[in-house]
Amino acid sequence: MFSEVALCFKMNIKTDKVGIIGSGSWATAISKMLLENVSEINWFFRKQETIETFKKYGHNPRYLRGIDFETSRISFYNDINKITEESDIIVLVVPSAFLPGIFENLETDLSKKYILSGIKGIIPEENLLVAEYLNKHFNVSPDMMGVITGPCHAEEVAQERLSYLTIAGTDEGRVAKFAQLLESEYILTSLSDDIWGTEYSAVLKNVVSIAAGIAHGLRYGDNFHAVLISRAIQEIKRFVDKVHPISRDIKSPAYLGDLMVTAYSQYSRNRTFGTMIGKGYSVKAAQWELNMIAEGYYASKSIHIINQEYGVYMPISNTVYQILYEDVSPIKAMAKLTEALRDNA
Repeated sequence: MFSEVALCFKMNIKTDKVGIIGSGSWATAISKMLLENVSEINWFFRKQETIETFKKYGHNPRYLRGIDFETSRISFYNDINKITEESDIIVLVVPSAFLPGIFENLETDLSKKYILSGIKGIIPEENLLVAEYLNKHFNVSPDMMGVITGPCHAEEVAQERLSYLTIAGTDEGRVAKFAQLLESEYILTSLSDDIWGTEYSAVLKNVVSIAAGIAHGLRYGDNFHAVLISRAIQEIKRFVDKVHPISRDIKSPAYLGDLMVTAYSQYSRNRTFGTMIGKGYSVKAAQWELNMIAEGYYASKSIHIINQEYGVYMPISNTVYQILYEDVSPIKAMAKLTEALRDNA
């Protein structure tokens, strides 16, 4: 096991070509991190007009517009087959619900690529983790996959505030090499071999963050939030230990840290989505106004379905599912949850 191994900062590391699939804030932040160390990257955008605007102004026209890029160091693509053929390392940073559509006409053999997921979501149609989806549909082995997890918000990367990342995977050499590509004066990285646990934890923390937002919208205070988060990490541990029972420190940044930053931060879209629900927005109205994907919305249903097999005690996740999918009143559901949070089960 090589969990939580710190890496030293290195510049100008020679590497295979890295391709970024995604154009949102986290994809933009990861591209910024990579360009601290590599001479050039490949970057996929769905729309050619977005690429042209990016080239004209030197920044992503929709997300983190304060980050200026040297576009001469970026090869832009809007053809998924071309970018995957031209990249040896592929970083997936699209909403989980969109990934099957992006790969619908894929002809590239992904099994020969090293693939990192920065998605932090679950494929809703099949209730699969990204790693499971890649293995099932594209024959990508676990040794050729990795997970990028926090605690880290794209907005603070843009501001070059000190941030930490954990890169998880089963092949220590590949994981360490990619982690070095992200390191800089403001990014520190650690390694983990818990690819399944970190990915499930990243999914669940978004569900919990919606619960935290709902509580905030209902004007619950800091005292309640402290109990909610402390019970949430216990809930996450029960689940990941059941589905993938290995030795792990649930209090480490990849689990507890990522949960905390998502549940408390002003930048968290899942918390913001939950706050809208708590204030009385319908699910559709909150989604429309947020105008970004809250991964926890899809994850809530998927976790509910997956847990029908495992039967883990998950009062927080169940509460979010009831509010989002069963039209249970947030006031009534959260009142019931307050009692459940007293239990140590």
